[in-house]
Amino acid sequence: MARPRPRPAPPRPSEPDLPRHLVAGRLERHAELTEASVVLAGTAVDGAHARLSECRISAASLDRLDLLGAVLADVLVEDLAAAELVARDGTWRSVRLSGGRIGTLDLSRGRWDGVHLSGVRVDYLSVPAATLRDVTFSECRIGTLDAPGAMLERVRFEHTTVDEFDTREMRAADLDLRGLDALAFTDLRALRESTMSQRQVEAHARAFATALGIDVQDDRPGAPGRSGAPSS
Repeated sequence: MARPRPRPAPPRPSEPDLPRHLVAGRLERHAELTEASVVLAGTAVDGAHARLSECRISAASLDRLDLLGAVLADVLVEDLAAAELVARDGTWRSVRLSGGRIGTLDLSRGRWDGVHLSGVRVDYLSVPAATLRDVTFSECRIGTLDAPGAMLERVRFEHTTVDEFDTREMRAADLDLRGLDALAFTDLRALRESTMSQRQVEAHARAFATALGIDVQDDRPGAPGRSGAPSS
């Protein structure tokens, strides 16, 4: 007899595989960097449509990092401070973002496979129509997670907070929300196939009822069973 599949299935581990020695590299538009240590210089860096493989991006503080359409594979990004990180239409595989703060991270129509965000603060994370597969958010602080029309598969949150999670038309498979502290979900019906703890379900019980068309009201004054109600 086949053993039942564990649910939710965890993200498949995929940490960046970096060589011991890296050469200095400069990120620019259409750049192709392999086994490079990249230092971001200036207030704005244009790395649109670049290809980075087995690279480390060191700590930097800048206004804008443009990775539009870029392909990142086996890349470690450490302590990045950026007002805006544009990753629209890009592909990230085996990428780890560790530490730092990002104002807006725009992943519209992008794809993440085996990505791990650890200890990152993001004010606005925008992933509409994006695909996130085997992604882990651990000890992150996110203001708004905007995910309308996104696909989240084997995505897990660990000790992470989100103020508002926009889930309109979002699709999910093996989405593990048990380590997420979220103040509000835009559309709870989009959380089908996800896993939540009993505490989370209780916290959002009224919103779940509203999503099901249930009119939730306080007990009718004087109804039987209420404290102080007359007994027969």
